[in-house]
Amino acid sequence: MHPAAFFAVLLLGLSSAMGSAAPAAATAPTAGTAGTAGTAGTAGTAASMDPAAAARFAGLALKCLHDEYPNHISLSMDQDADARPPRQLTPAFYGCFDWHSDVHGHWLLVRLLRLMPDAPFATQARAELARSFTPENMAGELGYLKHPGRASFERPYGLAWLLELSAELREWNDPQAKEWSNTLQPLETEAAARIKSWLPKLHYPIRIGEHDQTAFSFGLIWDWAGIAGDTQMRARLEDAAQRFYRKDRSCPLSYEPSGEDFLSACLAEADFMRRVMEPKSFAAWLTGFLPGIPKTGRGGWLPPGVVTDRSDPKLAHIDGLNLSRSWMLEGIAHGLPAGDPRMPALLASAGEHRTAALPAVTGEHYEGGHWLGTFAVYLTSAAGLH
Repeated sequence: MHPAAFFAVLLLGLSSAMGSAAPAAATAPTAGTAGTAGTAGTAGTAASMDPAAAARFAGLALKCLHDEYPNHISLSMDQDADARPPRQLTPAFYGCFDWHSDVHGHWLLVRLLRLMPDAPFATQARAELARSFTPENMAGELGYLKHPGRASFERPYGLAWLLELSAELREWNDPQAKEWSNTLQPLETEAAARIKSWLPKLHYPIRIGEHDQTAFSFGLIWDWAGIAGDTQMRARLEDAAQRFYRKDRSCPLSYEPSGEDFLSACLAEADFMRRVMEPKSFAAWLTGFLPGIPKTGRGGWLPPGVVTDRSDPKLAHIDGLNLSRSWMLEGIAHGLPAGDPRMPALLASAGEHRTAALPAVTGEHYEGGHWLGTFAVYLTSAAGLH
């Protein structure tokens, strides 16, 4: 649909959910429709983002990007010598508790720098990114990834975020970013090759609400493939969409969330399929897949998840669920034809989830602080609405 029309309905839906005004961070893309890979309107997105919130989110990444401990290592060992400190095992992405969180912490900073190059945190962010993006560090990362016994390392979630990081660098018209993109390319190539090799062998989708879920990662990889011009990856993802999801009906959204989810299996699938399908076809598919979406503008049909203890690393996942639900609901609405009666309800619910989640992204507890900033930036910068 036309971006201006989508933006108008987005504001309407968020306003009905949140009161007199939509949040400053809400925006819409300036190009692209479902099934295409347009370029996000970076100037418009930057103008609508809250500078104070952006600085807060950047601060979360800057705090942990090269903070080695605490650390959760995914390490297959063949001998005593394989047990080494994180900074030696993965010399670029060893902070933020685990590899994938550090990778998408880098994405957070690249995204904000691209949108807000003159922000107060820009100088520090560039210095921290330059510290990571060196040929020596990337050679170490590639050696770790290609070590025998690590075929499934960070597959698909961490590899998908690595490709999302690469896509952000590719889109940034900045001399230093181009240098970083070239430095990252060998790791990008290896990650893409692993996904391409894995997809034809994957016989079943993975529908859980945590890292191994396929639908969410497929969405990130789809977006990267459009930016990188990788038609083979797009073809393999289209095949996966047909094999895994095309015939799905009546997804049990009322069964969600499970107690430790940070992704919705139902919404992530729909958010992926709106990328693959054209609007009219997607609208028909969505009717069968999520028949319970109201055809009125009222919210309340999908209540935000309840977080009972943000100091518990698993229970804190629900904050991430609310953030990811919000951007997925916006993405689903974006994939529908103009005038679809479900759009206001989708956007009203997106606004409710946004309101519930964003105030919790403070860094008060490391359990959420090391990763929730990325989810907040992905939502508030409309990163998935290419």
